[in-house]
Amino acid sequence: MDQPLSENPRLLDGVRVVELGSMYAAPTAGRMLRDFGAQVTKVEDPVAGDMARQWQPQKDGLALGFARLNSGKRSVGIDLRRPEGREVALELIRGADVVIESFRPGRLDAWGMGYEALSKVNPRLVMTSVSGFGQSGPYKARPGFGTVAETASGYAHLNGWPDTPPTSPPFGFADSIAGISAAFGAAMALFRREVNGVGTHVDVALYEPLMFILGDALLNYTSTGTIMTRVGNTSGSASPRGIYQAGDGAWLSIAASAQTIAMRLFDAMERSDLRENPKFATNSARMDNNDELQEIVKAWVGSMSRDQVLRILEEFQVVAAAVNDSSDIVQDPHFLERTLVKLSGTILGDALMPGAILHASDSARPVYDGVPTVGEHTMDVLGGELNMDEAALRRLAADGIVSGG
Repeated sequence: MDQPLSENPRLLDGVRVVELGSMYAAPTAGRMLRDFGAQVTKVEDPVAGDMARQWQPQKDGLALGFARLNSGKRSVGIDLRRPEGREVALELIRGADVVIESFRPGRLDAWGMGYEALSKVNPRLVMTSVSGFGQSGPYKARPGFGTVAETASGYAHLNGWPDTPPTSPPFGFADSIAGISAAFGAAMALFRREVNGVGTHVDVALYEPLMFILGDALLNYTSTGTIMTRVGNTSGSASPRGIYQAGDGAWLSIAASAQTIAMRLFDAMERSDLRENPKFATNSARMDNNDELQEIVKAWVGSMSRDQVLRILEEFQVVAAAVNDSSDIVQDPHFLERTLVKLSGTILGDALMPGAILHASDSARPVYDGVPTVGEHTMDVLGGELNMDEAALRRLAADGIVSGG
């Protein structure tokens, strides 16, 4: 959990990112790049800022989701709806390596800030666009948020129990996956730029990364005609697998998805007879008799406390874990050492949140200290980096084109 400062270079040290995105997906991409050393300048509406600043949950007026995604970024307040504001933003972009944007397709083109226009100003620019349905296709003009992506992709249809309605998750699932994918695309484009010296336009639709993850369902239908349906906590591909309640009321997961693990589970249960039973000897047979096998596993798990079950399963090297809530996670020594980081310098106190999504050897870990207020860094960036004179900055601020914090 400690985040020591290090002299080791980070993977994206020296990369300059201008974030024209709001809500969750594009800012997630910005945070991914920032986590590995990029300097991210977030351009926000000079008055209201990013709409995510107003989302729940909040503590003392600070939106937790906004804090998580935007710590360590610089906020510059610029009104992109006005020509003077766009001129200022273009000066920022002139010296950038990456632009991340999440406007509806066509909006930036109408403002003279689409990729074609920006690449003339900055030929090495990588532009990453995140939108509901992408920059092409019949639906490109449609608005889209994560909930729409979760239903359009097929995810909601598969999520839940057979007797419950299609279900979207209570968090930014599609947005987060799209944001991570956008960061991946930007990094690949930066790599290619080092080879040929030219930037490119990366196009991410909110639904597409999620549909990729659900690809087996589409392949199943187009090859066999079978429409996969909701199966609850079980699996449509391997058995036994699921979430089970122990005798003390606590929950845990077991994933005996490989043949050898299923056999070790039967040994852990002291039910070696199941190995030879033709109904359970192979995965195909177990799937055909999944309901019966699930009842056997449920009964065994329910006969002991969760800790007892997990100790036995660990001894037999069966893949299993507790069903953790947030209080469990922040007390777990593994997550404290490897995954959780402090968000300091805010009204939240020394709060904990997940850090970078991967680890690179000899790369310094990011520090999360403070969350920018709307336009907090406007004057420093425009005056210090763009060398705009003080009188011009005062005029822009007086006209509401920029904000200074």
